[in-house]
Amino acid sequence: MNILNKWILNFLLAFIMACSMTALYSPTPYSWLKIEIYHLPILFIIMFALTFFIAQDVRNSFKKVFKFDKRKDKRPIWQIGIGMIFYFAQVGLVEVFCRSLMGYELGGMPLYLVFAFMNAFLLTVIYEEIFYPRQSDSKTPNVHS
Repeated sequence: MNILNKWILNFLLAFIMACSMTALYSPTPYSWLKIEIYHLPILFIIMFALTFFIAQDVRNSFKKVFKFDKRKDKRPIWQIGIGMIFYFAQVGLVEVFCRSLMGYELGGMPLYLVFAFMNAFLLTVIYEEIFYPRQSDSKTPNVHS
């Protein structure tokens, strides 16, 4: 399960980086950046292939920056990290592949951001139940004492 977890996180992180670069360069006037094959931007395909190889290094650098290995309880930073990955993957999906959905708003906030936040919360809970081992009640810290 640990290997599957690593592959899923690396895939989503590479997807986020590729979507970010594609969304950043798609409004430029250069026509070669807008070439698509089967509605997939060529820039996205190239960037995804490149970022997939560095995704594990990016994850490891974030762990070093946040001193993940030195923490006693790794759970809170893990939840924030996977939630962020799910959120930005959904935002990137809309910004690159479904730009027509970016126009809708809910009280002044783009609706795709609202849905991405709600979905990321639910996906984090589901993902944690699948991949994060349960802690017994004796191992959890008592915050009330």
